[in-house]
Amino acid sequence: MKSVVVKGELRSSLGKKDAKKLRAEEKAPAVLYGGDQPIHFAVSFAELRQLVYTPSVYLIDLDIDGTVHKAIMQDIQWHPVEELVLHVDFLEIKDDKPVKINIPVKIEGFAKGLRKGGKLNSTLRRLSVRALAANLPDTINIDVTKLDIGQSIKVADLDIPGIELLDPKSNVIVGVGITRAARSAAGAMVDDEEEESAEGAEASEASEE
Repeated sequence: MKSVVVKGELRSSLGKKDAKKLRAEEKAPAVLYGGDQPIHFAVSFAELRQLVYTPSVYLIDLDIDGTVHKAIMQDIQWHPVEELVLHVDFLEIKDDKPVKINIPVKIEGFAKGLRKGGKLNSTLRRLSVRALAANLPDTINIDVTKLDIGQSIKVADLDIPGIELLDPKSNVIVGVGITRAARSAAGAMVDDEEEESAEGAEASEASEE
């Protein structure tokens, strides 16, 4: 998995007043969990942009006043009206301890069913996984080339070495459905075939008379 460096600074004081002051300075209060004690620090909005305005997920080298911690961003709280970060939670990770994280799904290939008028439906954009940091991929790639109309790929269909999939096995990740236009065209073909069959039967009866 790709990594990125994020710099922060230890907070000298805590509380709502201090948090408000930080936001006025375009910084967000943050906490790093996973160690012996939570570490309270501040991180600038500029540093956070590389994490929040992207579909990618990163391992983070979190540099807090010169001490670097391996971490992932676990949660982020936004202001309900303004585009303002209120708080960020990070989780420190260990090389020998599995971590739970959501990985983006990347669809590859052109489904066979699309050539027949089908429509590709992506249900899950991310998958929840548990794995060691060394085994975490940037994306979970799913090849849909062989999917026909009415077929789908479920969580149970995936087998990724070194990774435990946490979503229910019955959950559909991507599938090929039929569009209304294709369904109407198929219905029209059936009607034409039935009409031709009826005309053939009438002609046969007339010849027998």
